[in-house]
Amino acid sequence: MNEYNTITEEAIKLLMQLISIPSFSKHEHCTADAIGSYLHSKNIAFHRYKNNIWAVNRNYDPLRQTILLNSHHDTVQPNKGYTLDPFTPQLLDEKLYGLGSNDAGGCLVSLMAAFIFFYDTGNLNYNLVFAATAEEEISGSGGIESLLLEADFKSSLGDSPCAIVGEPTLMDMAIAEKGLLVIDCLATGVAGHAARDEGENAIYKALKDIEWFRNYKFDKGSEFLGPVKMSVTSIETSNKAHNVVPGECSFVVDVRINELYDFEEVLNIIEENIISKVMPRSMRLRSTGISQDHPLVKAGSSLGKKAYGSPTTSDKALMPFPALKMGPGYSARSHSADEYIYIKEIESGISTYIDLLKILL
Repeated sequence: MNEYNTITEEAIKLLMQLISIPSFSKHEHCTADAIGSYLHSKNIAFHRYKNNIWAVNRNYDPLRQTILLNSHHDTVQPNKGYTLDPFTPQLLDEKLYGLGSNDAGGCLVSLMAAFIFFYDTGNLNYNLVFAATAEEEISGSGGIESLLLEADFKSSLGDSPCAIVGEPTLMDMAIAEKGLLVIDCLATGVAGHAARDEGENAIYKALKDIEWFRNYKFDKGSEFLGPVKMSVTSIETSNKAHNVVPGECSFVVDVRINELYDFEEVLNIIEENIISKVMPRSMRLRSTGISQDHPLVKAGSSLGKKAYGSPTTSDKALMPFPALKMGPGYSARSHSADEYIYIKEIESGISTYIDLLKILL
């Protein structure tokens, strides 16, 4: 253990409790109860909005800027390859096993430990707000997005907040994150009988567009996020008869967008180059970046933490202010069978969060 022995032991105990409580997205009420109860046991006043729990440091000053410490307590459904009970926390070989241990329970309890460490401290340079949020795994509207609209929470953040978003990054700094744009495309032809060479085959039209998605290269590549990446992920027609030329063919495209393009620009390029109708599902999960000169990033750099660009999305995408994604655990373990996090990763996460905040506070 390190100099933060007690809070680390308590964080691990809390994480084990959270693992034992199913908390699938939209059904996180019981883990929200547990997090609220834990804060109450520490004599920390907390607020609840839907299944989101949040609290402010005791010596909060509305004249100061705020650092939001945020991670999520919802999980995906357990992977079918589990050999262990996903809801029974087990300590084996210095690893804590259980659903949500790595994504993002370790981050959540580590940020909460850092918040508690500074909770009673006076004369801080920043306010601290801790938020354990829901629905991150489905990018749901009832999580951080709804909390950012809640009047009291919004007021606690002030005019120019910044955030540390807890996701497993091996405690390196994800300073940029690709945006996610999912689009439905519809190619339209004319239905007809296959034997009589009738109609206009919508599949062939779709294939021309799919080939364009496969080969097109966007001009602007990002230092941290690389190029925009487009992947056709499914295709179907409503026609099930073997002897009918389909009049419609739909397909789905997963587009990962770097910070050098906005969604509207990408959509315009796509619409100018294909004949299928383009229908974006959502424009919410935009690419994000935080300056390497931001105090959060500078503090992390002074601790020897590496900056990189993340190909995955998180609640960072829904925050209209600078946010640094950083947390204990390893992203590749997320959503895997027999998910785990090393105990030493939680220890390091807590000490690093505290050391980073000490530089700023």
